[in-house]
Amino acid sequence: MAHGPLIRLLGDAMTIPLRVGGLLTRSTDDVGVLAPDQEIDNPAPPNSAHERQKIAYNFFSGIGPEIANPGGALPGANRWDEAVDPAHPSPVILVHGTGGGGQTNWGTYVPLLTAERYAVFTLTYGALPHLPWPLSAMGGMTAMEDSAAELGDFIDRVLASTGADKVDIVGHSQGTLVPNHYAKFLGGADKIDRYVSLAPLWEGTSAFGAGLLHTVDLRLGIEPLKVLPCRAVSQMTIGSAFLAHMNADGGPYVPGIRYTNISTRFDEFVRPYTSGQLPATADDQDVTNIVVQSNCTQDFCDHLGICGSPRSARHVLNALDPDHTEEVPCVFVPPFFG
Repeated sequence: MAHGPLIRLLGDAMTIPLRVGGLLTRSTDDVGVLAPDQEIDNPAPPNSAHERQKIAYNFFSGIGPEIANPGGALPGANRWDEAVDPAHPSPVILVHGTGGGGQTNWGTYVPLLTAERYAVFTLTYGALPHLPWPLSAMGGMTAMEDSAAELGDFIDRVLASTGADKVDIVGHSQGTLVPNHYAKFLGGADKIDRYVSLAPLWEGTSAFGAGLLHTVDLRLGIEPLKVLPCRAVSQMTIGSAFLAHMNADGGPYVPGIRYTNISTRFDEFVRPYTSGQLPATADDQDVTNIVVQSNCTQDFCDHLGICGSPRSARHVLNALDPDHTEEVPCVFVPPFFG
């Protein structure tokens, strides 16, 4: 089978749980899938230390590598035997969203961060067991408590391998909640330094409605929750017991961790998008809130596209290394792909 149909197959599979939540209000047949190796020049100024490589600013740019190497890691990620760069002593762990994986979610961010000489690690957590590929490439399907424990084991492995004292987290969607459960309830508070969230939903989302589920059923001709159950979906809904537990005792934030929340006004999954812009509630909480459209009306990235937005990417780099910030570019960013 040619890569084109495979890319569409895996792209559709990845978005089933998102469609279940009402993420996509239009058919994927209405848009074309960009080639996974399509590249554009980084519009941000070049780094003074070295020329920044070209980055594929496209949420789906990790699907091609997953097809070529199922269950593997993107080039540059998971270099277990290499020492961290002294300029970036904390390894960066990328934590994907619902239906994503270690490769499929991070086609933009692995080359972006390795070009900046970060030690980058990825995993696919919460995958349903005993399923064939490509369903095995879809993570974030199990209860988030279980995923947090799985992530904790991975963090311990990264720390042991690199000799680092702490890790930095860059998470997307569900991947903004899972690491915090680990930090707040599973003993991970002292193992995380910087915590950067793309499309966070600290207070949950109202996107999971019965009407939207019915619309998805009609469009796909199936009942998605019966075909591909996702226990995390209900946990991300406003008012869930999981979120009530997370937000108890002064909110979700863990003292000692430096949080940066990056949201988009066009997020069709996190409703309202301000769910991810939760302010600090105590002096010992370190929180910075950013909306990518602030001072830039050209960025139309949505829930998926925020992982392919050059503007979001620069915010992430600035959050990881605030001593060497660069101007955030204002460029046109389409929805869905970034």
